[in-house]
Amino acid sequence: MTLSEADLTAEILRNALCVAAEEAGIVVVRSAYSAFIVEGADAAAAILDVRGRLIAHSMSTALIQCASLRSALPFVLKAYPADTMAPGDVFVLNDVYQGGIHANDLLVFRPVFVDGTPAYFTGTLIHVADLSGLSAGGMASDATDVFLEGLQLPPVRIATADGLVDDLVRVLAANSRTPDRLVGDLRALIAGANVAARRLEEIIDAYTPDGLARGVASYLAHTEARMREGLAALPAGTFRGEYRLDDGHRIAVAVTCDGDGGVVVDFDGTDEQVPLPVNSGFSQTHGGVMYAIRCFVDPELPMNEGCFAPVDVRLPRGTLVHCTPPFPGGGRFGTVAAAEEAIFAALTGAAPGDGRGGVAASGILQAFSISGVRRPWLHMAFDLGGTGARHDSDGADATGALFGGGRNIVPQAEPVEARLPVRIEEVSLIPDSGGAGRTRGGLGTRTVIRMLEDARVDTRGDRLLRPPPGAAGGAPGRAGGYYRERADGTREPLGTKATRQPLAAGEALVVETSGGGGHGYPAERSPEAAARDRADGKTT
Repeated sequence: MTLSEADLTAEILRNALCVAAEEAGIVVVRSAYSAFIVEGADAAAAILDVRGRLIAHSMSTALIQCASLRSALPFVLKAYPADTMAPGDVFVLNDVYQGGIHANDLLVFRPVFVDGTPAYFTGTLIHVADLSGLSAGGMASDATDVFLEGLQLPPVRIATADGLVDDLVRVLAANSRTPDRLVGDLRALIAGANVAARRLEEIIDAYTPDGLARGVASYLAHTEARMREGLAALPAGTFRGEYRLDDGHRIAVAVTCDGDGGVVVDFDGTDEQVPLPVNSGFSQTHGGVMYAIRCFVDPELPMNEGCFAPVDVRLPRGTLVHCTPPFPGGGRFGTVAAAEEAIFAALTGAAPGDGRGGVAASGILQAFSISGVRRPWLHMAFDLGGTGARHDSDGADATGALFGGGRNIVPQAEPVEARLPVRIEEVSLIPDSGGAGRTRGGLGTRTVIRMLEDARVDTRGDRLLRPPPGAAGGAPGRAGGYYRERADGTREPLGTKATRQPLAAGEALVVETSGGGGHGYPAERSPEAAARDRADGKTT
């Protein structure tokens, strides 16, 4: 089929918008100061309009961030109405109750003007090195309220056409254990937003304001139509699922499909929020819902407002999936991943046929931070568990697909060793960690980090006390854990949510992630697949 000139122009415009968002994310990564961002590429960027609609999102970022910038922009506009903004203004926030994620994730917005009025916004976000709180890097697993997690930022103006607002920057730096890296990361965020703004201005010049507006409307409508087409393939009805955290707290969901491409995802029945950082802010839960729902539609769909339009997400306030002041939300990823698992369980029940469809539970990320005792330094990272097996394929090893749906963001060993007083002695897959089944769960990993100076460690994990269960007769994955390895080689467990534990020079932190659950009865696995597992070292 030959594209018409109008179709070709629309396709070029759509790609130009996506590339602008992607370039912003690359700029943030390339100019950041924190090793976790530079080496792990943990950044997201977006283009939005003044109505708060998501127009384009960086393509290689974790998909779970898709709702964060979109959710926070209305709060920026409430605090700073569009008609009070000036060219060069940049705004920042981290408030989990206003669309943010947690204290250490900064969200930055810059307005883009058309005929003297803000018409669009560019946005970037990253997890900065440190912004106060009980534990370095915002990893306090014993925080009982949000104030113990770090400095709270409502929407504030961080820069103008004259440059950074120095008074506010000094306040931020004074509340960081690594002030130089924090300010460097903040500048990187602003640089990314500025680059996206320039690209958007170039697009406006090339297509005219009206041409861009028509193109955006067509782009979003096309995405929505494709999203609804995919969702219409799900059978009509209400389907329920649930998943429990290690501490037993329950996330429950009802997914109602209308048969015509509309879906309601309702978390009524989920447990109430608790005074521990396992709650999730509404934007992160919404992002997890969108990841889970998108697993049932065309994976090539771009992420924009058209994906959100057919999905009505209902998050009861004051529950684990929508925390309210002053309850903490820093450890949200366990709850978000549980929400995703609950949706998978619900829609597996909606699958036609013999009920053997769906996916087993996955090992999720295990976060940790290591910080200096005698001088300020910080290493933040997370290792990734194995994905649950599907009815037709083995789970992926060591992947962040369940949590984020984006690229693998595990930092490489050599740059970390070059920057910090640690030695990474092992990063390996753990044989036999994937749950057995007709299809096997993905393998977890083992990472050994030796301290060259005295340090402290904070851990934050889930699916360690309750390993990822199998499905349709499959076995659970092997549970992971955190361990202190003494200089003589003896090993002792650290808590799944340990705080500020000492690690002496010569000792090592060992992080083992959980394997994914298996799918189907193990006796049904083919001899050829079992032989291949042994040959590849996946099983022993």
